[in-house]
Parts: sequence; structure tokens; C-alpha cells
Amino acid sequence: MLKGVIMLVLLLTGCTAAPLSSAPVSSPTPTPTPTSSAGGCSKSARLGPGRHTLTFGGLKRRYLLSVPKGDGPHPVLLDLHGLGSSAAQQAAYSRLPEAGSRRGYIVATPQAAEGRLGWTLPHTYGPDDTGFLTALLDHLEQGLCAERRREFAAGMSFGAGMSTGLICAMNGRLAGIAPVAGINIVQPCAEAEPTTIIAFHGTADDIVPYQGGHPLQNSSGRLRVLADMVVLKPVEQVVDAWARVLGCTGRTTSAVSSQVRLRGWKSCRDGVSVGLYTVKGGGHTWPGPLRVPRLGATARDLDATDVILDAFDRTPSR
Repeated sequence: MLKGVIMLVLLLTGCTAAPLSSAPVSSPTPTPTPTSSAGGCSKSARLGPGRHTLTFGGLKRRYLLSVPKGDGPHPVLLDLHGLGSSAAQQAAYSRLPEAGSRRGYIVATPQAAEGRLGWTLPHTYGPDDTGFLTALLDHLEQGLCAERRREFAAGMSFGAGMSTGLICAMNGRLAGIAPVAGINIVQPCAEAEPTTIIAFHGTADDIVPYQGGHPLQNSSGRLRVLADMVVLKPVEQVVDAWARVLGCTGRTTSAVSSQVRLRGWKSCRDGVSVGLYTVKGGGHTWPGPLRVPRLGATARDLDATDVILDAFDRTPSR
């Protein structure tokens, strides 16, 4: 399985990025279980909204920041972009910075390392993105009045895979994740702490296929050769496996609309929840009002942004 993940990284980041052999090896930074701390709540200096940089691992890393009104403490949400995308595109597409800040969330939308198309998944080769994202959360806790026990991550495509990998790579620091079109990029880990998972995936996704198999199904040439070396598991199989790891029982399936089906569980360990929104005929897209035709059909009767924030609002604190 590790070979398959490494090949997926080669597929999704190696086409125009710097050679992997020249990049530092990712060594996910252990993160202890968060404890309550005044952090930035006790300081007069505050990070402001807009563009920021943070130096980590000898690299200057960029992120966008959206800050809610009020004194806080505020929950924190990382919004991770997909392959070949950018922080600015992800912020506009997901609408999480705008909608999240209205809900009281601090929303940070980071950028993959300079010269890289995507994130370095935990335990694979490249810049230490697990360490960077951990450092970013620490930085936000010190610069803003953050609610340390309520930190979350959402992501699109390869960003979805990264958010899923952080469940165990951050040693249970995250209270919840929301992978859109990519939960089956990373497989469940047996040591996962209770974590809310709210996932979305289209059945006609030809980049990260719903039924599993080879990714990038319409690719050709060298990319096709590489894609044929990777085999993803079916989305439902992966979500079911996460539910077992998280101690969920009483699986149910319900129709949200004629196009959308929700697979959920009545009870999970420590009050977390697991849910999969399946979009019939949906492409490699973020359900909601914004369409990207080249990525396939978009569910217009489901707003993933609102559903994600609703789920995170209900998630128990760490």
C-alpha cells in the first residue's frame, strides 16, 4: 500500500515539481494531545486577515487568513487546495474562508511549497507538510484567540487526501476533517483518535474514482503509465473502514435529494460522527453553487460548505 501511495505522490506532484530526490524527507512532527491554553487570547497583538508567510523547515511558506469578528476563542479550520491549484483558488472555490469566518471560525488556507503542485502526504517524500501545518496551527494559537480543542481541516482532491492523513499524523490533534473528492487517497489508520469525518464524492469522478481502481482515468502518455501503477480502494469501502476504526455502529443510508445519498452511522466513539455524501453522476467537484465544467457535474442541491460547517459546529471538543 505504501508503494501505491508513493506512486500517487509521484503522479500528482512529480510532473512539474522539483525532483523528489532533492527534497527533504517528510518526518511528520509528533503533536501531543492539546491542552487548554490562553495562547493568543492573552495578547494584545493579533494576526490580521490577508496574506501571510511562515518560515518552516528552511522554506518560506504562504497562507491566506480569514479572521472572524468577536473576542473568541474561535475554532480553527485549515482549508487545503488540490493538485495544481492554489490557496487563492481553494478559498474562492470552497468559500470556507468567507462562510467560516461568518460562523466564527479562524480559517487558514495554506499553499503547498514553492515549486510543488501538491502536498506531501504523511510518510512520503518531499517537504514536511505535516510539520508545516502543525506549526501553522501553533502559530495561529499564538497570534489569535483560538479554541485549541476545536481545530479542523477540510480539503479538495489531493487536499482531501492530506486532511485525511492528518488524522493520525497529528496524533489526534484535529477534532474533525472534511475530505471532498479524495478520502480514498489515504487509507485508515488503526490508531486514530475519535475524529469527525464528513466526506463528499461523486460517482462519475474520473480523477479519483468512486469505485476505486486507477486514478486519472482519462490521462495518457507517461501520466497514464504512472496512473496504472496506482490502485485506489472504493470510497465506500474506505469510509466503512474509518467507521470501524472509530467505533461507529448502526449504519444508515438516506436520500438527501434525488441526486445525493447520505451514508452515516447512528453512534460513534466519544460523540464524533462519520458521514459520506455520495453524488450520483457527480464529477471531481465541490458540491455547491460554483461549477467547474472540465471537472464534471456539480451537485447544485447540496452545499458542501454549509454541511461541513454544520458538522464541525456539532463536533465535540477535544
